[in-house]
Amino acid sequence: MRLKKDDTVKIIAGKDKGVTGKIVKVDTENERVYVQGANMVSKAMKKRNQQDQGGIAKIEASVHVSNVALVTKNGATTRLGYKIENGKKVRYAKKTGETV
Repeated sequence: MRLKKDDTVKIIAGKDKGVTGKIVKVDTENERVYVQGANMVSKAMKKRNQQDQGGIAKIEASVHVSNVALVTKNGATTRLGYKIENGKKVRYAKKTGETV
């Protein structure tokens, strides 16, 4: 999987199409990512201790990797590729050619 935590991505398909946010968590086994502020679902939470509130909370649900695209510095969406530079494997934006 080419996307990593803290990458800025844009959702390109689904109910939250067009939403931009940072990746909070990556699930490589199921090829899913959690995007901050996107795909919010309601979850019933149990009260765990004195300070913690129970009730219905809004949390992020996962989005499949194929439904997100990396956002470059100029704001365009692009795909990612790998290339070898100075003996190191680096990620680069296929649209602009810049390293990520």
